[in-house]
Amino acid sequence: MAAVESNMFSLGKEAPSFVLHNPVTNKEESLAELKSDVATVVMFICNHCPYVIHVQEELVRLARDYQARGVSFIAINANDVNKYPDDSPEKMKKVAEEWEYPFPYLFDETQEVAKAYQAACTPDFYVFDKELACRYRGQLDDSRPGNELPVTGESIRTALDQIIVGEEVSIKQRPSMGCSIKWK
Repeated sequence: MAAVESNMFSLGKEAPSFVLHNPVTNKEESLAELKSDVATVVMFICNHCPYVIHVQEELVRLARDYQARGVSFIAINANDVNKYPDDSPEKMKKVAEEWEYPFPYLFDETQEVAKAYQAACTPDFYVFDKELACRYRGQLDDSRPGNELPVTGESIRTALDQIIVGEEVSIKQRPSMGCSIKWK
């Protein structure tokens, strides 16, 4: 598994809008309706990547912890399902239900949304403030498969805590690392 780092979307840049299909609800959902007046986390994930599987439990815990504080979470899968059938919408629904995702898991079939966010890997994380300006992008925490560090979500938790209280995000922003987005 060759690791790829995230591209580090520009801080202050507005979140690109989107309307994507949710395989769990079988409905189209938009950033405009899913965003929060506190903060919004957009994460590019998939079903098969060992880096995503490594953090799966923390993604659910993180979302539950911060949704209670008004933060919105949105997961997007942009992988080419013809080459990677484990990431198909049907299997996305199964994974979302199995893990009881407390957030929508949307399918970016055209990969246009991933391109607009400059997503490079899974997982790839973006945290936007109430105006949808990017305040944090990068890693979940320092844990990686095989490095023996616990998965804590510390980097995103720190950024969210600072945004919630109206502070500047001061944590060092390090790129996320994972499997590459599987482009068509």
